[in-house]
Amino acid sequence: MVVLIIAFMLDLLNVTIVNVALPAIQRDLRADATDLEWISAAYLLAFAAALITFARVGDLLGRKRVFLWAVAAFAATGLWSGLANSVEMLIISRAAQGLAAAAIAPQVMSLLYSMFTGRERGTVFGMFGLVSGAAQAGGLVLGGVLITADLGGLGWHMIFIVTVPVAVALVAVGAWLVPESRVANGVRPRWLAAGVLTIGLVAIVFPLLEGRTFGWAPWIWICLIAGIVAVAGLTIIEDRRPERKAGALLPLDLLRKRTVTAALVVELVAFAAFSGFNLVTLVWMQSGLGYSALDAGLVSIALIAGALLLTSFVGRLTHRFGYRVILVGSLAGAAGSTAVLVAAQSGAADTTSWALVPGLFLLGVGTVLIMPPLTTMFLAAVPAEHAGSASGTWSTGQQFGATLGVAGVGTVFFAAADDGGFDSAISVGMYVITAALVLAAALTLTLKEEGA
Repeated sequence: MVVLIIAFMLDLLNVTIVNVALPAIQRDLRADATDLEWISAAYLLAFAAALITFARVGDLLGRKRVFLWAVAAFAATGLWSGLANSVEMLIISRAAQGLAAAAIAPQVMSLLYSMFTGRERGTVFGMFGLVSGAAQAGGLVLGGVLITADLGGLGWHMIFIVTVPVAVALVAVGAWLVPESRVANGVRPRWLAAGVLTIGLVAIVFPLLEGRTFGWAPWIWICLIAGIVAVAGLTIIEDRRPERKAGALLPLDLLRKRTVTAALVVELVAFAAFSGFNLVTLVWMQSGLGYSALDAGLVSIALIAGALLLTSFVGRLTHRFGYRVILVGSLAGAAGSTAVLVAAQSGAADTTSWALVPGLFLLGVGTVLIMPPLTTMFLAAVPAEHAGSASGTWSTGQQFGATLGVAGVGTVFFAAADDGGFDSAISVGMYVITAALVLAAALTLTLKEEGA
């Protein structure tokens, strides 16, 4: 269990630690704003596109085998990222590491599910809330420490290299301790469908990241529409072919349930808001306010603290109040981003980092009041025959929502920074994030009748 959970933590840590390092990477590699968005989004996009396929590879070939190879690949791609000396190489290596993470995550969840039953299983999966918070907080602080310390003159390179020995140790210990597990007569991966899904997701994200660079030319909008059509077309085609319906990447039968679809939409909007917030606030604190990487990481722990405060209670709150918990979480998040906006516009954040703590704390509270209850409601609405596909669809939605947040909020933020500086950029960014969370609150009401 410890081996598997630490492997899962590496993925979570790898997201936040990079966001802290983005200003340092920008200075060293002379990256522009779009490059920074790609460095963050490439990992998330690769993860989202490959998750379901790698889950099926593990079912067929053996989850332990795929897990060990994936962790080894995570170490290799981490070293590759650490040695990157150009923006292009770093983006490619980040995408490769996202693929490795996409192979790790489903094996971890499936192995733990097969290893434990009953109360033990509930205890193990209950630990994931604490693990998630610890990994994210650890990434914020560790990234700041490593960049500030500048060990061996490596600077930001060390944030990638530091995970390599941990991953190597996990391979060695995992080969000894982790039991093998596979599914008899499992559904084979649909490589063509996976390729179409990947192309479709990239075609959606690319215009959001590069649209400003190309002046929002007509072909940018055509690319966006083509991506949406590709994903929708794949869903429809798989549903109409009986031989493919059972193993559909995005099962239409599942999406026809209103609660399921509503939960997925709320998830996309909320994850986009939270991921966009994490990106722009860390960049703003360092590039706009002049905080060191360590200072920015330490201040951002207030967000994790807000989440951890309610982690042990959120299950009971969900059981009693249902969709209302998600509604309150969305409004708490909107209040948090508004508080950050007020601190930024009043100049308080320029004089003391404590001015940002209330807003960050409320964002953390919002996160924990949205995601676990929303996941519970989603899975409760899923028919038993779609349980496996639903889990993959949900995880893919999380990662793609995070990608959209990095692309959408990041584009608006950096465009405003170019036009009016970082003071203007953080205001515009907070307006967008607040609007997204208010929209999530409104969409939560669609869960009311069937939901909770």
